[in-house]
Amino acid sequence: MSAVPARLRPLQDRFAAVAHDALAPRAPQIDQDALWPAENFAALADAGLMGLHMPKRLGGLEEGLSGLVVATEALAQACASTALCYGMHCVASAVIAAKATREHEERYLEPIARGRHISTLALSESGHGSHVYLADTELRRDGADFIVHGEKQFVTNGGHADSYIVSTKASESNEQGEFSCVLVDRTSPGVSWLDPWRGMGLRGNSSRSMRLDRARVPRSNLLGNEGDEVWYFFHVVTPYFLLAMAGIYNGIAQAALTHAIAHVRGRTFSHSGQALSRADLVQDKVAALWARVQQARLFAYHAAELGDTNDPEALTAMLACKVSAGDTAVQVAGEALSLCGGMGYRDNGAQARFLRDAHAAPIMSPTSALLRLWAGRLLLGVPVI
Repeated sequence: MSAVPARLRPLQDRFAAVAHDALAPRAPQIDQDALWPAENFAALADAGLMGLHMPKRLGGLEEGLSGLVVATEALAQACASTALCYGMHCVASAVIAAKATREHEERYLEPIARGRHISTLALSESGHGSHVYLADTELRRDGADFIVHGEKQFVTNGGHADSYIVSTKASESNEQGEFSCVLVDRTSPGVSWLDPWRGMGLRGNSSRSMRLDRARVPRSNLLGNEGDEVWYFFHVVTPYFLLAMAGIYNGIAQAALTHAIAHVRGRTFSHSGQALSRADLVQDKVAALWARVQQARLFAYHAAELGDTNDPEALTAMLACKVSAGDTAVQVAGEALSLCGGMGYRDNGAQARFLRDAHAAPIMSPTSALLRLWAGRLLLGVPVI
């Protein structure tokens, strides 16, 4: 039984085709040289897949959380860096669409639907760690504009996206959980970028630090109202981010297992003529890993369906499914490497890439520890923040 809902299998086929034809051949070079995947984004645009969450009336596909899991899972099986870059674009586009004005539709959503605009989030700050719903970045009114001043870190697609959703303090008091979101265009005066991203894994995502030195943006670029963006965080940012990441890490796990199975099937000992696939211990391990991957995938699609139908348990399930996907990716990538032995341990080999990419899961903000904490609070009826 496929984990993918039947209605979404044609969409899965479209993403899988781009992943096979465009992403897979470039993945080793993207990883080795830490290249942002420009050609892969062009291929996704040519396939009409950049407007995943955009309304059909604007030319988009109008898919929800389940479609996002399909997309990132399929892409991550070929290139996790591209999947992360695309996933963050999708999260940002969903955030813009949630409270878009007609001006936002014309300037951002319609170009996104046509594959001519890339967006992303700029939320994280060094002073707050995993607590990405907090911000020190300042937002000040100046006539018809806002002045934005501060610094963001780990901005995926940094320097390559056309717009950035920047979180700022809501007011001087900045009560916990209150912040504003404003769209900052890449051409806005005062925007600059710090050192290039050279991570251990997911090396092509250009997760750079963004400096906003009294950047000037139109007041019409505010999303929603000043100070109400805790709504964005738990009702839009969190669901879309968690499901995008769950799809990515499940895709990494599936890729690692698929690669290991291919290795085992093709390995025969010269001294005995016995195929490695005939070994009982190998058969046992492959079956256990397959079951683990399927469990994580089914959990992600279940959580996405709960989110798409506004089920009361959706948020708890989404928090937990991202943790499950990350834990699965780390475990499966590690054990798949052991199945491949010395051949898998080679520098710049596919299994090494899967292993390095997987280990971003527990530390990427919000961390797995924080997600479990939030899920526990929801289950116990305690305020999340």
